[in-house]
Amino acid sequence: MPPALISHASMPGSASNESREVTADAFRLGAKVQKEKGEAAICPTDDEASVPRSKKHSSSQKKRSLDYLWRSGVAGGLAGCAAKTVVAPLDRVKILFQAHNPHFVKYAGSWWGFGEAIKEIYRQDGVMGLFRGHSATLLRIFPYAGIKFLAYEQIRALVITRKDHETPLRRLVSGSLAGVTSVFFTYPLELIRVRLAFETKREGRSSLRSIIRQIYSENALTVPKNAPTSAHAPALIPRTGLANFYRGFSPTLFGMLPYAGMSFLTHDTVGDIFRHPKLAQWTTLPQPENAPAGKAAPLRSWAELSAGGIAGLVSQTVSYPLEVIRRRMQVGGAVGDGHRLTIGETAKLIMRERGVRGFFVGLTIGYAKVVPMVATSFYTYERLKTFFGI
Repeated sequence: MPPALISHASMPGSASNESREVTADAFRLGAKVQKEKGEAAICPTDDEASVPRSKKHSSSQKKRSLDYLWRSGVAGGLAGCAAKTVVAPLDRVKILFQAHNPHFVKYAGSWWGFGEAIKEIYRQDGVMGLFRGHSATLLRIFPYAGIKFLAYEQIRALVITRKDHETPLRRLVSGSLAGVTSVFFTYPLELIRVRLAFETKREGRSSLRSIIRQIYSENALTVPKNAPTSAHAPALIPRTGLANFYRGFSPTLFGMLPYAGMSFLTHDTVGDIFRHPKLAQWTTLPQPENAPAGKAAPLRSWAELSAGGIAGLVSQTVSYPLEVIRRRMQVGGAVGDGHRLTIGETAKLIMRERGVRGFFVGLTIGYAKVVPMVATSFYTYERLKTFFGI
């Protein structure tokens, strides 16, 4: 074939290649312009729309790597410990109010009472009394927060696979499932912490080991040797042993669904607002050099703390009545006859004692505790993620 014809025959393929190259150059230019303008992803766990599909797949694979898992878990655990330490004294008083401790009932219901309760604890036990049970808290909160944040990252990556799947409902479901996962694995430690915090007697304080033994052996039912088996069928249900470490788990589970779900949903939504192009110059920081491709720009300290604080306020309001029921069920073996109350029985007891207001006892203290706690938690987690380069 003549050279001219050969050259002419090759033109369609060359035009196609040139077209693809022009398109690729335009895509890269658009991505560069978007990056220079500071346009970021919707929230810290999103990939930017400008990241090609292959890179998104690579990012998803990286999130499942062992390196990402341990970094995310450690960041979450340390964030939880920092948050709980900040509010430990408030948590101690809140538990005493919620559980209707006979020595502190007179202080419940007002900020004046809260101050008096703090003074009473300080007179009895000094500063360490305000941190009673805090060691058990840290033992529980590190794995709890670590699992919660880690689970959220992983579940979110599965539930929200594409940008058009980014909906409030999917965020809510991701956060709820993450909360349920973490509380299932760490609930026994939470029960032990509440029992330690509930004790107010000066002498004969229970040690961690004695509390564990006490919980394990509570409500042991015995059946007379000569009694008919059918007459004692309820006794076949385990009333002692490991099952006792999950006392109050049902309301905890129901309470965690709205609490964790609304917490993550609100935080991410407020983060979206702060990262809006019209606000970004005042609310975001420059992207760190070690930031992964597609990661949103970090928020300024005040913006990150505000997002976390608002998330804590909303989630606490939604889940607080179930939290009160849970506390009463958890200390069921520490007061009264040790009878294990159901959710319905506990709710009726609270209603009979104090009416509807009984489900919101300590809520103002709850706000004072949860707002700084959740703000500290999200702030520490996001900063540690930046430090770890994830």
